[in-house]
Amino acid sequence: MIMASVTPARSPRVCGGDSAGSTKRPIVMITSWPPRLCGIATFAEEAVEFIQRRFPDHPVHIISHTDGRGSNVYPLVDLSRRDWHVPVAEKVKQLSPAVVHIQHEYGLYNYVDRQNHGDGNAGFVRLLEGIREYPIVVEPHTVHGRPRDHEMTFLKSLCDRADVVILKCDYQTWRLDWNFRERGWKTPRNFMVVPHGARPDEGWPQEQVPEIKKELGFRDGDFSSHHVVGLLGWIQANKRWDLLTSIWEETAAEIKRLTGQKWHLFAGGAMRDPAHRQWYELYRRQVKNLQRKGLAHYREFIPRGQLYYKAMAVCDFVVLPSIDETQSGTLARIISLKKPYITTAPLEGLTSQTVESEGGLLFTSKRMLREKVVRLARDEHLRATLSSNLRNYLAKVVSWEVVAGQYVSAYKAAHRAKLKGEPVNLPLEF
Repeated sequence: MIMASVTPARSPRVCGGDSAGSTKRPIVMITSWPPRLCGIATFAEEAVEFIQRRFPDHPVHIISHTDGRGSNVYPLVDLSRRDWHVPVAEKVKQLSPAVVHIQHEYGLYNYVDRQNHGDGNAGFVRLLEGIREYPIVVEPHTVHGRPRDHEMTFLKSLCDRADVVILKCDYQTWRLDWNFRERGWKTPRNFMVVPHGARPDEGWPQEQVPEIKKELGFRDGDFSSHHVVGLLGWIQANKRWDLLTSIWEETAAEIKRLTGQKWHLFAGGAMRDPAHRQWYELYRRQVKNLQRKGLAHYREFIPRGQLYYKAMAVCDFVVLPSIDETQSGTLARIISLKKPYITTAPLEGLTSQTVESEGGLLFTSKRMLREKVVRLARDEHLRATLSSNLRNYLAKVVSWEVVAGQYVSAYKAAHRAKLKGEPVNLPLEF
């Protein structure tokens, strides 16, 4: 149990020790939510599944944007109104939660007026003030190593008002320590590192892969039996599929010459943001040109749910080119399936998790990308080693089962802070 349901008189509206016959107060998560095509919505859906497993006696309620749907989902975040935070705070008070857990990304809570001026997440700060009587845990998904001034101003406001702020990687704690001190501000001590979760319960034995390939449209007599390099996820400008598609024909030929093996590219996903349509069209056109040459297979699908995991399952390894991610839902799925991978460096969370897991290779140029692709295709032992490292990293560090346990620690720390009326004081990494 997190905490019991009885609200002591003249004390913060949090729960004390469990008592017989008490009704367990809910966990409230504020977040974007499916069917919204949003990485954080997908993240939150998995997080809630494992939080609920951890706390079967505490119902989990979701306060989402107006497009959220589902059981115990309240679609109240209406960014067409400046005071969107008021009905959200009212609902939180009505639910009287044990803890409020908020998934944050700047765009999710940015009110934009008729002159196209954003409020800089001022409404989000007001929300935190409006629910300050409850234990508050905020999980920001965009915390750069060198934040801009307005991001630092927001982070300071966030840390002043939330009980616990969850970061994804250890490097973020010491980078933020440097950024706070550089501005003459006292470094907050309510940071807690909880990595991006990955499912421990997805995977298929190798003998089932041919059937999955058929399900995904791989053609018999073409490359359904050949080795596969994956290029998967949302198709948008920052993913830079063209880094691989532009060199794949020559790279596949080099692999064939060196190994005698025929490798194919499997590119799959869908467009999420209409603003990226020109990039989506470019990347898809490049892949389909390779497909006409018998070098690639393209499959359009929404990258969430089990189909996404099946797409990962057919790959011998995955290439994840990106130019602006701090962490990645695609990488979480790569880790879940224990697939060796190649990704961009230096790039915040992608680089950090690759170094920590020892499950992937890094590239900084097109030449390096080609070399790493050829290296992984040639070296089955290296692929097996990287996969084994990911299996260990998943089990010990990023499994949602492990992450849910770390959420417990965050909830308890926030609860204690409210009971004592004192801020959380956690040690820094350095």
